[in-house]
Amino acid sequence: MMKPVALLTALTLAAPAAAQQSFAAPEGCEAKLTVQHKSCVLINVWTCEADDPGDQWIALISQQGVFSVQRVDSEFQWLESYKVTGNEQLITPADDPASLTELFANQVDTWDFTLETEGGTERNVGFDTLTGETTIIDGEELLNTEYSGRTVDQDGVELDVGSGRQFVSEKHRLFFFGEAWQDATPDQIIDMSPVEFIYPDEPGFFSDQPKYECNEIDASYQP
Repeated sequence: MMKPVALLTALTLAAPAAAQQSFAAPEGCEAKLTVQHKSCVLINVWTCEADDPGDQWIALISQQGVFSVQRVDSEFQWLESYKVTGNEQLITPADDPASLTELFANQVDTWDFTLETEGGTERNVGFDTLTGETTIIDGEELLNTEYSGRTVDQDGVELDVGSGRQFVSEKHRLFFFGEAWQDATPDQIIDMSPVEFIYPDEPGFFSDQPKYECNEIDASYQP
């Protein structure tokens, strides 16, 4: 339950001046995982002592630098996000909270939650479902999922309607990008699937530079 289409759009808006030469977890936090994805994106994951148990922070990084940092809980609810397109915060309690526990137990999880954004509220409604298939990527066992969702603003205007296939890890309690498309243009598929899972003391851990398909992204986007 991540939104690759919206995030890939956001990364093209990140100014080159925002790029950084190194990346480190904040003080009082522990770096956990780096994942290199297709479409010139990587993520760094860390946890912090001051947060609730199970909370994780995820930084999404393009060639231009960090374009989104978000905190999720153990159920993968989007608690708060800091993006180049504006900050967001979950309005609690959600009408139908996202729940990994529900997904793993019943193979499907519906969700209906609202985010407070700088432009007003945005309601997200949809579902994730397990396909029953498992994929091994770089030695990591991932469950295959399918999803569909829509985002509407406070006036009921549709902002995004999309579907896709993703991966979810029971080990990490995290979703990872896969293939995504807008329902209006299902033939225009964005593939942001993971390629490498990198742990502490391994080369490339907590890198600040994505390395897969970056030239293709530069060539295909004309901001």
